[in-house]
Amino acid sequence: MIVDKSTAKEEALKKIKVTKATQSKLSEVDFNNLAFGKIYADHMLVADYSNGQWTNAEIIPFQNLSVSPTNAAWHYGQAIFEGIKAYKDPAGHPMIFRPYDNFRRFNKSAERMGMPDVPEWLFIGGLDMLIDVDRDWIPTTTGSSLYLRPFMIAADEYIGVRPSETYKFMIINSPSGPYFNKPIKLLVQDKFVRAFPGGVGFAKAAGNYGGTMYPTMVAKNKGYDQILWVDGFEHKYLQECGTMNVFVVIGNTAITPDLEQGTILEGVTRSSVMDVLSDMGLKVEEREISIDEIIEANKAGTLREIFGTGTAASVAYVEELDYKDIQIRLDSSKYTVGAEVIARLDAIRTGKAEDPRNWNYQIDKQ
Repeated sequence: MIVDKSTAKEEALKKIKVTKATQSKLSEVDFNNLAFGKIYADHMLVADYSNGQWTNAEIIPFQNLSVSPTNAAWHYGQAIFEGIKAYKDPAGHPMIFRPYDNFRRFNKSAERMGMPDVPEWLFIGGLDMLIDVDRDWIPTTTGSSLYLRPFMIAADEYIGVRPSETYKFMIINSPSGPYFNKPIKLLVQDKFVRAFPGGVGFAKAAGNYGGTMYPTMVAKNKGYDQILWVDGFEHKYLQECGTMNVFVVIGNTAITPDLEQGTILEGVTRSSVMDVLSDMGLKVEEREISIDEIIEANKAGTLREIFGTGTAASVAYVEELDYKDIQIRLDSSKYTVGAEVIARLDAIRTGKAEDPRNWNYQIDKQ
C-alpha cells in the first residue's frame, strides 16, 4: 500500500545509514558528452533480506561487491531491475519521474520471480535519500538525466534449485545522455521469440534481456539497430521494439500492443506517452496489431510514424522496418507526433510545464 510521501521518507531516514564518499569523482565528468550507462555517481544504496526482513540498509560510496561463486542469482537467474530517471527543475531542485509506478512494477516482477517485496520506505525513501546525497550528479544538458537502476538479486550461497532465502537490493545512479542518438532500423524477428503467454515477458527480469542477446547480435551484424519482436504462435503480432514498447501511428490513431497476453512490459514511459497522445487529440488504441496491418497502411499512405518508448530511450524514432522481403522506410525528419510527444514529456519531467497528473516526485529542497 502506498502511503504519504513524507511518511516513507521519515521511515527511510530512521532505517538507512549514510556513509559519504571522502572524495567526489564529479570533477572528472564531462557533462556535455555523456554516454548512456558508463559513468556512475559517488554513492549507492544497499540492503539485505533474510528471515523475512530487510536489514542493513545503507547508502555507501560506490564500490565493487564481494560475491560467492555459488551465488544463486548467477546460476538460476533470480534477478530483477527497474529504470527510473531524475531531472532538475528550472530552479535546480531534483525531481524523480513517476517512481511509484516503478515501485509497483518492481514488486510485480518480484512476485513473478518468487522474490520478496521491497517496502516503500526502502524503494521510494531510499531513492529520495540517495538522490539527495548525489543531487549534484543530475545533468541539465538537453536530453540528459540521472538514470537510476534499482535492482534485486538472490543472495543464497547454494546451488540447489529453489527460490533463494536471502536477497540483496541495491540502487545505483548514472548520469546519462540519450540511449539512441539517431533514428533506428528494425528487423522483424520471425524466428526467435522473446515471450509467450504465461511466461515472464511482463516482468523486468534479467533473463528476459539475456535471451534477446544472440538474436539482437545477429540483427546488428546485418545492419539493424534492434529487433521488432512478434508473437510466438503466428509470428505477426507486435510485442516489443528491442527493449522498448512500440507505437504505430496510422492516420489520427496511435496503436500500441495491449497487455492482455502478459508478454510485454507495462512501460511507465508507455503509459505517459498514451496520456500525452490523448492530450494532443489523437485516438489511442491498446490492441493487437499485426505486421500485415502496418504493411497495408504503408501501401495506403496512412502509416505516419513508428517509434519505441522506454525509460532509457524515452522516444526512439524508427526509420526502417524490414520484414522478410518487405522494406518499409519512413522519413523520421517529418515525425510531428513523436516530436511533440518528446517536447511535452521533457517539459513536464524538467518542471518547465504543468504536471496535472502529479508525475514528478519532488526531492525535499535543501
